[in-house]
Amino acid sequence: MPVKPFPSGFHPENIKVDGATIYVRVGGQGPAIVLLHGFGDTGDMWAPVAAALVGQHKVIVPDLRGVGLSSHPEGGYEKKTQARDIAQVMDALKVNRADLVTHDIGNMVGYALAAQFPERATKWVVIDAPLPGIGPWDEIIKSPMLWHFNFRGPDVERLVAGRERIYLDRFWNELSFKPKAIDEATRDHYAELYALPGAMHSAFNQFAAFNQDAADNQALAAKGKLAMPVLALGGDHSFRTQMGDIMRVVATDVTTGVIKDSGHWVMEEQPAETTAAIVAFIDKA
Repeated sequence: MPVKPFPSGFHPENIKVDGATIYVRVGGQGPAIVLLHGFGDTGDMWAPVAAALVGQHKVIVPDLRGVGLSSHPEGGYEKKTQARDIAQVMDALKVNRADLVTHDIGNMVGYALAAQFPERATKWVVIDAPLPGIGPWDEIIKSPMLWHFNFRGPDVERLVAGRERIYLDRFWNELSFKPKAIDEATRDHYAELYALPGAMHSAFNQFAAFNQDAADNQALAAKGKLAMPVLALGGDHSFRTQMGDIMRVVATDVTTGVIKDSGHWVMEEQPAETTAAIVAFIDKA
């Protein structure tokens, strides 16, 4: 599906947090919802969900630190730190509590946010990626498909420089069920953003922080489980119902859902079904 623009009622803000500037799309009024993207995407991935929710919600869509139109600092890619970025964005927008919708690395930031500030997260839709250090993490990271977790360093950055589209194509092609659903315009759009100065260095640092994230998550989980309702969605050609198994390690009220005919890239491969599942859960009384 092509990258869609956000509805006309949205406006961008650049919000300064500790050590970074976070680019945020904001629109609507009502109960707040925060949408967090992952690697290979930016907040642009959420436009269909934002359009479906903005009539009844204040919708907040950041680009994570180091991604997209946010700044690209050298450090701060531990997910606890990025969670504090999001908490500071919420503070700047005078939002005390929000529902969360997260995908991929956004899941990891979402858990760090909900576990550090449980009073600030009211519901959570978590989509198709594991949490470092939680549940079957040590087995998951043995998968040959996840070699990119340890692919970084100055020479790797030289290899990828100018070839960002090729590098990202690997993710879209190998981790999807329907690669053609991620069309040329979408691929070019994200490749251009990941080719910005410092962007791939920042992206590699997201993965480099996973060992610290695992230790942090285990410490957070030891303090107790999350109490808010959680919808754990997996693509049926990716994490499937394993998302529910992972989330039950850290949360007490977990519903599992599966997006049919989709790999990891559910918003690109099955935008209508994914959006419908998110909206139904968020708006359920």
